[in-house]
Amino acid sequence: MSMIQVGHLKSTLPLALAVLVGAAVSAWAASSEADFKAAYAAAEAANTEAGILRNQWTVTATALAEARKAAEKGDFDQAVTSSKEAEALAKASIFQAIQEKEAWKALEIR
Repeated sequence: MSMIQVGHLKSTLPLALAVLVGAAVSAWAASSEADFKAAYAAAEAANTEAGILRNQWTVTATALAEARKAAEKGDFDQAVTSSKEAEALAKASIFQAIQEKEAWKALEIR
């Protein structure tokens, strides 16, 4: 390995370990109703922003519905997971809307 590669490994190793430890800790901690409400609110806010951009995805609505159903059953771990999935989908739809808003400028008219 070259010196650059070794240096890169040394700088990314602590970050990788922190991510792994964080994931392990979150896996042990059971989600609460408050965790669900916070995650769901963030997902709804992102979905609302996607709606303002006129780019809401149906899969986001499905994930939000799954989150509500899991919460109603008291399965807050699944409810939080589905809420975070919905938030990620909504953020992806926002990114897509912004990218497409600018992408037309790069088109070449023939």
